[in-house]
Amino acid sequence: MGQSPRNNLNMIEGSLLDKIVLFALPFGISSVLQQLFNAADLAVVGRFASPQAMAAVGSNSSVINLIISTFVGLSVGANAVIAIEIGSGRKDQINDTVHTVIGVALAAGAALIVIGIALSRPILQLMGAPREVMDLAILYLRIYFLAMPAIMIYNYGSAVLRSKGDSKRPLYAMILSGIINILLNLLFVVVFHLHVVGVALATVISNMFGAGLILFYLLTEEETFRLSFKKIRIRKKYLVKMMKIGLPAGLQGAVFSLSNVVIQSTVNSFGADAIAGATAAANFDFVSYCVMNAFAQAAVTFTSQNYGAKELTRCKKVFRICMACGICSSAVVVFVLVTFRYQVIQLFTTEPAVIEYAMIRIMSAFVFHYLIGTYEISGGCLRGMNYSFIPALISIFGTCVFRLIYVFVYISKVHDFHALFMVYPLSWLLTGIVTLSAYFIVRTRLFKKLEAAA
Repeated sequence: MGQSPRNNLNMIEGSLLDKIVLFALPFGISSVLQQLFNAADLAVVGRFASPQAMAAVGSNSSVINLIISTFVGLSVGANAVIAIEIGSGRKDQINDTVHTVIGVALAAGAALIVIGIALSRPILQLMGAPREVMDLAILYLRIYFLAMPAIMIYNYGSAVLRSKGDSKRPLYAMILSGIINILLNLLFVVVFHLHVVGVALATVISNMFGAGLILFYLLTEEETFRLSFKKIRIRKKYLVKMMKIGLPAGLQGAVFSLSNVVIQSTVNSFGADAIAGATAAANFDFVSYCVMNAFAQAAVTFTSQNYGAKELTRCKKVFRICMACGICSSAVVVFVLVTFRYQVIQLFTTEPAVIEYAMIRIMSAFVFHYLIGTYEISGGCLRGMNYSFIPALISIFGTCVFRLIYVFVYISKVHDFHALFMVYPLSWLLTGIVTLSAYFIVRTRLFKKLEAAA
């Protein structure tokens, strides 16, 4: 296919462990950096503004994740579809798929601007955001959503690059845009005292820079993957393929985030200190998730290419390697962050009440965070084999339905902060057991069928 060996990995030949690590490492680093740069918003307002400003930024996190997850899930479909086309040798379809992917990104970004501006107030009111932070939270959310086209382009364009094994250049774009985000945060908040407006504007500008770099990479790609603005259009044939895999993943992410919105609404009932503390502690979860999710995304891409090439034994090895690496790396992150939890939290706030709430969340939920790998990585392998609906359905019941029942039936009676966050490890354990079982059942049946037809 004329791929440049510098930026691409041969996933269907040779050793797997080193290639999976080489793929996952830049992806994990870029995801961690993205989260750290987002955490910089929180840290800057927490240290240089007020707990109310920190709560205003924090109260939006679950809303933003809910809306973005629905659309970014389609990028998983883009990754898998292009990877399968690469493994199958269908070069003639790749370029049309790339232009469909970017067309979807632009359309989704434009739609999200309208959604975010129009629905910011009713959403935050529905969540029960405290009155003292409501106006600031609405202002932050509306400015933030101006970055949506850039966020979509970065995520969808990065999915195109990762489908052929290039996870390095999305990392470069994230590093540069993240540095810009931090510098602008400090400039707008510390120097110009713009507080919530400042961190929101920094997010918009830095994301536009990152998206611009991704577009530059695609515009200068080899011919098979090269982007041309004149050719951007959404082709039904490739959109359907993307949606078959990506829509269930997007639905899973949206429903997962919806359950977090409900939990956030309950957190809001404990007041501004609880919101700020839970939001600061959530950054621990995000860092661990980014590390583990890098191997989940490797599972999607490597399984897709090898499944397309009918390399079934390699598909099994991909599962074992990704599962072992993902869970172990997440466990290491958990151990380190729990050990230094007080020092890390003090980067965000020095308020004793806020720190106390953060510690409760960390010791209730985060200490079990490595359990997420059991369903994220096995679900990624299922998507790589073109089975996206099964892990989505399991996650909907295991994370969303279970959590809603827990919150509305149990927490409504006890109203305890520690008990509230115990819902996370319980749902992770339940979802992991069911998803792993589904993976082995589907793999056994599918591979027998393919081997019989060979």
